[in-house]
Amino acid sequence: MQHRLLILSLLFVLIPIAQAAEQLRVAGSTTVLPIVAEAAKYFRQQNPGLTLTVSGGGSGVGVASIDQGLIEIGMVSRDLTVAEKQRLQGKVRQVAIARDAVAVAVSKGVYEAGVTRLSLAQIAAIYRGEIKNWQQVGGPDSRILVIDKETSRGTRHVFAKVVLGNEQARAAGASIITGSNNEEQAAIASSNKAIGMISHAWLNDAVRALAIGEADSAVLPTFATVADGSYPIQRQLNLLLSQSGNKASIAFVDFLLSVQGQQIVQQVGYLPVH
Repeated sequence: MQHRLLILSLLFVLIPIAQAAEQLRVAGSTTVLPIVAEAAKYFRQQNPGLTLTVSGGGSGVGVASIDQGLIEIGMVSRDLTVAEKQRLQGKVRQVAIARDAVAVAVSKGVYEAGVTRLSLAQIAAIYRGEIKNWQQVGGPDSRILVIDKETSRGTRHVFAKVVLGNEQARAAGASIITGSNNEEQAAIASSNKAIGMISHAWLNDAVRALAIGEADSAVLPTFATVADGSYPIQRQLNLLLSQSGNKASIAFVDFLLSVQGQQIVQQVGYLPVH
């Protein structure tokens, strides 16, 4: 009888410790990262016993890591490919938490020299290497520094699908390949002749968004043009939630979809889904 009481008492001691040690691992898109990182600050305060880690790496990392069971939530800033959908079928649930514009951005020097708008055809020609000098599109007489992204990046998938017609299309005109939005932002800002693709939230005085379209109908990437669908390069920002995930992962997604969570979405520079 004493042995049974001892075992029961140990169980009552161990159960709260196991709950306190619950972990939530989130990884993937660097576009989604600022939303999740900011939300994690509040969620940790509300759940002091939870170990919550957030890391980037790109949408491809988010998909691969959730597929391999290395994380509970994957961050993805593009649509899943057919192969990914087949591989993840029944294993994950996709949840949209925000909307975003992929801006075609140029250096401040290029913008102030007169290049404030390009058509989709002109952007495609620049990335294919057919237009090589800013003078060809009304800018200064200088060679265009074309910045591409790694093929695993969600921003690149969305841009290439709309601009080049295929998410895997080559960009023969590119001379620099970057990874995260931070890297892209720094590369554009450090040159006086660059063009690149970047999430709306990373625009600043040194990295200016171009209006896209013909002169009488060009559209800038703004909350309004994303909301009404008129900006052509836009996307949903998604979380991939493991179907075998723990209670913390479900609660965290619910928090991101709550009023407070959607306020965080807007605070860091994206459009809420509601």
